[in-house]
Amino acid sequence: MGEPFRGHTGSIQSVSFSADGGQIVSGSVDKTIRLWDAETGQSLGEPLRGHAHSILSVSFSPDGRRILSGSFDKTIRLWDTDTCLPVGESLQAHTCRVQAVSFSPNGRHVITASWLTIQLWDIETGQALGEPLQGHTDFVLSISFSPDGRRIVSCSSDKTIRLWDAETGQSLGEPLRGHTNWVLSVSFSPDGRRIVSGSSDHTIRLWDIETGQSLGEPLRGHTGHVQCVSFSPDGRRIVSGSVDKTIRLWDAETGQSPGEPLQGHTRYVQSVSFSPDARRIVFSSESTATRLQDAGISQISPPITYPSNNPSSEAPSPQSNQPHNSIRSLHFVRPVY
Repeated sequence: MGEPFRGHTGSIQSVSFSADGGQIVSGSVDKTIRLWDAETGQSLGEPLRGHAHSILSVSFSPDGRRILSGSFDKTIRLWDTDTCLPVGESLQAHTCRVQAVSFSPNGRHVITASWLTIQLWDIETGQALGEPLQGHTDFVLSISFSPDGRRIVSCSSDKTIRLWDAETGQSLGEPLRGHTNWVLSVSFSPDGRRIVSGSSDHTIRLWDIETGQSLGEPLRGHTGHVQCVSFSPDGRRIVSGSVDKTIRLWDAETGQSPGEPLQGHTRYVQSVSFSPDARRIVFSSESTATRLQDAGISQISPPITYPSNNPSSEAPSPQSNQPHNSIRSLHFVRPVY
């Protein structure tokens, strides 16, 4: 993938592939968003500037023409990927930092999470749709649309996962309970039949959408908070990143973790994303220019690195008043199937 490349001057809080796999977007505490060529590693255009504080979450629109960002400044912004300029005014409704953002599969709506609430928005008008979705009793940390756009899943530091009707905003059934600590990350399977969740209890769980029941035993292997989880686009694998400084790949059917975890980071892994063809993973961590050894991964590219000014910092709690400020590298890996 070429030599390491530099751009952000602060930690990277969120990364994501575009739908065609050609671009990667990253959001940072340096208040900027950057676009990267996924093949060459080159920065595309100027940094996207407009937020007054750290960028906590970024998401590509399904057509790749827009980027959605949520910030510590309590606002949401839309960006044009061609011009690298904001589209319209910022969306403002939340009274606390915007922790998570996501586009709907049809690209017409977005969801955002802040403090105890989730808000649905019309992307064309910039208007909030209905009242905020309320039910969680502590910070909402991760949100996602189902592949058909009919449901929303959310997770919280209240240790629960909730399903919502995307049309009515009504909560669907009882909260999913099983984790014994904060649920930090949640994601739908590509067929929409399962949910994967990662928790501060060091485990990963799979859930059946229809029954709300946990499927099998928790996936164990990490020795720290599981910060991020995601299904591969083909649904065959799950990737997870943890405070234990490792990334693990799991078989989505058996729950087994093939091979050894990817090790070599000096601090925790914050964000992971599969490429649309399921051949690559991009992740942000504090491993700077460290190269990882083969651990069930056929190829590991040079990292995209940034120097760290705070090597002693630890993972923050959701209640922290400041975002973590030490994650400064992006890496590519190629999973083995």
